[in-house]
Amino acid sequence: MKTEKELSAAILDILRKIKNDYPELSKYLDELPITIPDEKDPLITSDKLLSYYDSLKSIYQKFKLEHPTGDSKVNKCCPK
Repeated sequence: MKTEKELSAAILDILRKIKNDYPELSKYLDELPITIPDEKDPLITSDKLLSYYDSLKSIYQKFKLEHPTGDSKVNKCCPK
């Protein structure tokens, strides 16, 4: 299993990819359960970070398959 530092770096990397490649997807990220803790003082563990990373990765990969390069909303609004 990756360390918390490695998981945090992987999360930041995939968030950067989402922001750069599919900015329209960013609005859905705030709805993920890890971003809305149901506890007063939530404890962030490696398991929770891994779950969050897996969720981000799944969302990114699914969106990427459904919206191939050049087929995002940004490109649809401004045809060549």
